[in-house]
Amino acid sequence: MRIGATEIILIIVLALVLFGGTRLSGIGKALGKSIKEFRNEVKPDAGADRTDESEKKD
Repeated sequence: MRIGATEIILIIVLALVLFGGTRLSGIGKALGKSIKEFRNEVKPDAGADRTDESEKKD
């Protein structure tokens, strides 16, 4: 089953009615932070790996 444009618009309108504009923006911000933190944990910086490797060799 595919979701079309009409269904997406309906979901957005319902979310705005249920949560309101200000609360919905706060939820979006929190969700964005969570995704960013998850990505950082899954794929750490390459520089951090190099530091760990150099400490092991010494």
